[in-house]
Amino acid sequence: MYRLHIANKNYSSWSLRPWVLMRHLEIPFEEQLTAFDTGSSWRSFRAFSPTGKVPCLEDGGRGIWESLAIVEYLAERHAGVWPRDEAARAWARSASAEMHAGFGALRDECPMNCAARVRLSSPSAALGHELERLDELWQEGLSRFGGPFLAGADFSAVDAFFAPVAFRVRSFGLELGEASRVYVDTLLDLPAMRQWDADAVAEPWREPGHEDDLLARGTLLEDRRENG
Repeated sequence: MYRLHIANKNYSSWSLRPWVLMRHLEIPFEEQLTAFDTGSSWRSFRAFSPTGKVPCLEDGGRGIWESLAIVEYLAERHAGVWPRDEAARAWARSASAEMHAGFGALRDECPMNCAARVRLSSPSAALGHELERLDELWQEGLSRFGGPFLAGADFSAVDAFFAPVAFRVRSFGLELGEASRVYVDTLLDLPAMRQWDADAVAEPWREPGHEDDLLARGTLLEDRRENG
């Protein structure tokens, strides 16, 4: 059975991508969660990941790191990872790669924290431009392939790549067009996403660096954790 190494569900957007894909597609795996250390987790994560980062997938004696590589590895072994339609598959791969490599302002200014609701203090022009691009990209996929997911009727890897963005949109009240808001609600309502969210809220750990980064971005309006 696969073993998927992840970090705190409340913070780790990269971990969410393969986790939600595998859970939604019912690909069996063992979850191995290693909480972030205070400061750097590089040394402890190096025990299972050559980069000292998460996620990392183990398959027997084989290790696959980086979320995009994990998705492609799974696609060679399981149906439904990418859309069947060639045009949808090409678009989905392009959109996933764009998310994997870009949207730096969104990542920096809106760190993932599933439990929190925050009012941004001073969103940058770069964040505004990226939200415009995000809205454009999502609406293109939904319109072109018919929805309710980005590349058609079925959840696929491209939706997994944008799943962390759905939590960011909710946490920071980011403004998007109506079709994009409906898409965010569709993602958040998936059983796998609801499970991740519930697990995130129930986590006992708080890593000071992640918490400080969140509070530096704006005013905390709500913290749904039991010790919030």
